Amino acid sequence: MPAHIPGNEFPEHPSAAMHQEHKDEEKHVEVIGNERLTALVSLVLLMLIIVELVTSAFLRIWLPAHTVVGVLLVGPLLVKMGSTGWRFLRYYTGAPTYVRRGPPPLVLRVLGPVLLATTLVMVGSGIGLVVTGPIQLFLLAHVFSALLWLPLMAVHSLAHWSQVPRRLADDWSSRLGPHSQIGRGLRLGVNLGALLLGVIGAWLLFPAATPLFAWSQTNAIGVGPFLVGMGAALLVGLITRPWKMEKVG
Repeated sequence: MPAHIPGNEFPEHPSAAMHQEHKDEEKHVEVIGNERLTALVSLVLLMLIIVELVTSAFLRIWLPAHTVVGVLLVGPLLVKMGSTGWRFLRYYTGAPTYVRRGPPPLVLRVLGPVLLATTLVMVGSGIGLVVTGPIQLFLLAHVFSALLWLPLMAVHSLAHWSQVPRRLADDWSSRLGPHSQIGRGLRLGVNLGALLLGVIGAWLLFPAATPLFAWSQTNAIGVGPFLVGMGAALLVGLITRPWKMEKVG
């Protein structure tokens, strides 16, 4: 009669261990996919923001382009809010893979809600100007929120500067194996869909902006706010550049 081995009454079935390992890998892929989606939409937003900054320096001439690109920003902005909000939710609800990934630096966690609020005010007031015309309340909200937004965006962009290209390169690299490219088509589709949403919005709203365009031709739109905002962004960028923010997500 075979000897009894204590503690071995219910040995773990190999398939159970494999199933758990597969679930852990899926969760890890979810974290990586979320980071890469955030990186891709961040690149899209950066390109649109650069166009917005260039056109804002010459609003009398480029106000129509500034308006169209401002509406285009809405779709990618919603995607960025969704991807970062999902990470926030998963981290603070204790999802193990997100907890192991760690939070962004404290400075970015403090500035994040302020940056989000100023972005919403700036974009919302801009769309308000398109819909209602040059109402003073919307004009002031748009200008002053942009002045606050520029230095905040400088800190945010510098902190993520090295992360975005690395994650995008990994998404298109075959050396990491086929599992590293899971969801790439979906990420591209989400970003293209967000841009398409912006194009539709711009097409629908553009005719309503005619009073704003006419007003801009008879009222002085100087470069003063643009220069002040860019100067503040440059100053903040120079101050925060030495910060070590390697654990940014």
